[in-house]
Amino acid sequence: MSLVQLLFYLMAFIAVASALFVAATKNLVRSIFMFFVTLFALAGLYVLALADFVAITQVVIYVGGILVLILFAFMLSGKETLNAVGELKRKFININKLPAIILAGLFLAVLITVIFRIDADNLAWIKKAQFTKNVILPTSATTENIGVNLMTRYLLPFEAVSVLLMVALIGAAHLSRKEGSSL
Repeated sequence: MSLVQLLFYLMAFIAVASALFVAATKNLVRSIFMFFVTLFALAGLYVLALADFVAITQVVIYVGGILVLILFAFMLSGKETLNAVGELKRKFININKLPAIILAGLFLAVLITVIFRIDADNLAWIKKAQFTKNVILPTSATTENIGVNLMTRYLLPFEAVSVLLMVALIGAAHLSRKEGSSL
């Protein structure tokens, strides 16, 4: 087993285990921390897949933005709200969760079927990419190419998304403030 395979299995185990912990734990603080670990493990998997830009985006947007927003919402929540959430009946499987469990089971069945039936080495588009030498090498500068395209060809959509994210952040800050306070 090579070092890359070992790192892949390690990162995949960390991602799956921490995601299961996030879903199963009752403690919100531990859940948020393990979500942080899950997002970093996913970024590690992206690095191993030679998707360096996606890994950087994962860390900057999800870890740096979304997770910090979740932490702020948790910290700004009143004690009454947190106690009410903690007192909810928490059963892992109950009748209210049956549609979600059925849907998750169907997705798992489809995923397993695709994994066992696909022959990734003999797919037509992969063979074509290998024949035309249109493959990503570890020495390719994909982040540089994406950065140049974002600042030239795709500048308007990039700025539109940044304005949309800023509006979402302002909306989240407005929703998290206390009812009696004024700005």
